[in-house]
Amino acid sequence: MEQAVLAALVMVITIVVMLILGFPIGLAIGAGASAGIMVILPFEQAMLTAAKRAFTGANSFSLLAIPFFVLAGNIMNNGGIAKRLIGCANILGSKLPGSLAQTNIVANMLFGAVSGSGVAAASAMGGILGPMEEEEGYSREFSAAVNIASGPTGMMIPPSNIMIVYSTVAGSVSIAALFMAGYVPGILWGVGCMIVAGIMAKKRGYVSHEKYTFASIMKTLWQGIPSLLLIVIVIGGILGGVFTATEGSAIAVVYSLVLSAVYRSLKWKDLPKILLDSVKTTAVVEFLVCVSAIMSWVMSFAKIPQMISDGMLGISNSPIVILLIMNVILLLVGTFMDPTPAVLIFTPIFLPIVQAFGMHAVHFGLMMVMNLCVGTLTPPVGAILFAGCRIGQVKIEQVIKTLLPFFGVVIVALLVVTFVPLLSMIIPNLLGLTTYTGSMFFVGM
Repeated sequence: MEQAVLAALVMVITIVVMLILGFPIGLAIGAGASAGIMVILPFEQAMLTAAKRAFTGANSFSLLAIPFFVLAGNIMNNGGIAKRLIGCANILGSKLPGSLAQTNIVANMLFGAVSGSGVAAASAMGGILGPMEEEEGYSREFSAAVNIASGPTGMMIPPSNIMIVYSTVAGSVSIAALFMAGYVPGILWGVGCMIVAGIMAKKRGYVSHEKYTFASIMKTLWQGIPSLLLIVIVIGGILGGVFTATEGSAIAVVYSLVLSAVYRSLKWKDLPKILLDSVKTTAVVEFLVCVSAIMSWVMSFAKIPQMISDGMLGISNSPIVILLIMNVILLLVGTFMDPTPAVLIFTPIFLPIVQAFGMHAVHFGLMMVMNLCVGTLTPPVGAILFAGCRIGQVKIEQVIKTLLPFFGVVIVALLVVTFVPLLSMIIPNLLGLTTYTGSMFFVGM
């Protein structure tokens, strides 16, 4: 057996066995990749190579944005900003069927836009709106399903940590272009959830009794505008070339701290816990980046990406069929793997294939992120699913049935984003961040 094939087999078998035994995915990838290297090189040289690859993988200026955005999100979650965003969202959703559910969806989109985390958005909004919805007569299953289904919008509407990871792995892909490309798919996801929630709420008789006066609307907007300005400052600064995405993330932390101090809703004694939680989250992401870099080296040596590419092209030469296969694979992968390792592993495999078909790297990045966002809603490792059920005080089996219509509309939105590049590329193109000149529909349609 060839050395490259043996290394690939050892790596894959080790990872699969460790995952079956219940080891964390980061540890499984690290151990499997290291075992694969030891098939190729002597022990000392293998360990040195693994250490070098891990350092190279994490040694990226762009990745510095992740801990700052995570910290900014945690500060917002504890600093009163979430409540003010809910107030603004409630104005937008108050006239729609199931107004509190609509508020939850809009609030998740807004909070995601300032925190970059779907889990943080679902936790913050579910914790505040859940009790309010229960008082209005909403069932816990419905409230939790709405909150969970709309949580991933924060991973697509910028800033987005997973897009930063994709940008690092994909090479020369502009973070600003990815951020701008996320708006339309993220809003499409949110609007789809609003339509489903409205239909379900109307059937269940969930009607709002809250009335807004002009004065109360102005007061709510006045209180919420400083929080919403964070989006304008960070994204506007990045687009205007005033600062990079990494520098913008640091500005987001400072702005969040200042705003929380003005609101007087964040105590000094809360900061150590906020910092510790942020460090834990960042450490997990960085560790996954390190071990995935080792794995990428083994995959490259074993020519795994080339073998997968040849296998897929052996099935069909049609870009439509290839993209459908990729969507299915990514949807399945998302059910048992977190988005970060999935992006790190599958970007080097799939990106060269789609680029050969003329697909833009930014468009593919949005397709991949959207696929993996669906995985955050599904067992066995759906982070947003578990967070939403915990916050909503419901069991997973209780909420899955109510989630099914939301899955349907999200899959439709995913297919639209996959085969209509214009949705992802229009804003980056208008802002001069990309020079996409393809058709409205993907090649072959």
